Amino acid sequence: MKKILLNGVDGNFGGKSAGILLEKYPHEDLIFTAPREKALKKYKEMGIETRVADFNNAETLVETFKGADTVVLISMPFVGPKRRAAHKTAIDAAVRAGVKKLVYTSIVGAGEKDINTYEVNDHVWTENYIKEQPIHYLILRDSQYAEAMVSSFVEAYERTNGVLANNMGEGKMAFISRDDCATAAAYAAMSEDIDKVLNINGAELLTIADFLEIASEVTGKKVVYKYITDDEMYAYFDSIGVPRTTEEMWADTAKNFPFCSDGMVTFGKAIRQNQMSVYTNDFEKLTGRKPLFVRQIFEDFSNHLIGNRTSTDN
Repeated sequence: MKKILLNGVDGNFGGKSAGILLEKYPHEDLIFTAPREKALKKYKEMGIETRVADFNNAETLVETFKGADTVVLISMPFVGPKRRAAHKTAIDAAVRAGVKKLVYTSIVGAGEKDINTYEVNDHVWTENYIKEQPIHYLILRDSQYAEAMVSSFVEAYERTNGVLANNMGEGKMAFISRDDCATAAAYAAMSEDIDKVLNINGAELLTIADFLEIASEVTGKKVVYKYITDDEMYAYFDSIGVPRTTEEMWADTAKNFPFCSDGMVTFGKAIRQNQMSVYTNDFEKLTGRKPLFVRQIFEDFSNHLIGNRTSTDN
């Protein structure tokens, strides 16, 4: 069988993908990587081949990827030039190592002609770079994680008197569980599909007000939506110490704020303009099951909080 190399098994997403592969795929044909050796210990004890992947070192990364037929590249948690450079290093290393297929986790909206957001622009650049290389690919455009909005719901109920204020307006999104996205990545690695772009969407298109109505009904905790402008949203994030970008001090603040305000504000604007209202059944066709509905997620919401974002630069 083909060898599958999964990067980032130390993270929330990569850890879930690793679990799926461990259930579904021969262990002798798996290679798991992480930036640091200690994060690989439990997999090594299972008999899985493990390697340290340094995305800042092009030469060692070529060696890390050698022998793999398929490499899963989970997009980096930082944004901007640093992320593009890390993605380029990984893609170039995969090509030089003779990898046949690259699975890349992109984002909803990356196929929209006029989209311009802090988060999405890097994915557009990365998708285009992959397509220019002599390597097969399977690109997964993940919808927004429902977990991000679950955490926002909890915070609104506990800290802002049951009001969730943002700039999404009446735009729609097919919110999807992060676990479902991670499952899709694992299935994409096992799939024979090549040179395709798949939209990994949730089970229904919803406005943020729709989302909160479902959440309030399931949990019994009433939270309502309030629209605020882009400028008002920036001002709020500034007031609580959220950095504008993922440069400089973001690695220090990511444990408390696993996002930056440029990312959140421009993302919300794109949703408001319905540039991210993509809705397909690609997830079901890939995995053989339907994604979780928002109602199901809130029925088990304690297991669907966003958690800390890995801020390591490599």
